[in-house]
Amino acid sequence: MSFYGYESAPEEIRRLYSRLLSAWSIETCAPRYRPEWSEGNPTLGQCSITSFLVQDILGGEVYGVRLDDGAYHCFNEVNGFRFDLTSEQFGDTVLDYDPCVPQSREEHFANEDKYNRYLLLKKRFEETRC
Repeated sequence: MSFYGYESAPEEIRRLYSRLLSAWSIETCAPRYRPEWSEGNPTLGQCSITSFLVQDILGGEVYGVRLDDGAYHCFNEVNGFRFDLTSEQFGDTVLDYDPCVPQSREEHFANEDKYNRYLLLKKRFEETRC
């Protein structure tokens, strides 16, 4: 498994990804994607909550690319390095990360379910240190 930016990612980002693999679950997946979620595709429906958690840890910006269905897929940019820890959910499809739009934590977390999934992911992520 690898994510967009993996080849040139600093070790710190690769370690984050490894820990997230243990933290992602059907409970942290966006409800509309739960019927398709599986342990074989753990990144499905995890983009915004993952991107904002990464921002908490590393700083940087969260951006989104518009998908065909009109939704935004979120990813991170930290110190000029762009990466997408949940890109594997698209299989062999490679997204065009330009143009992208800054994403607002306040706007995303106005959705109570999404905010609660973020809190659950954060808790599960913190538990992976043990």
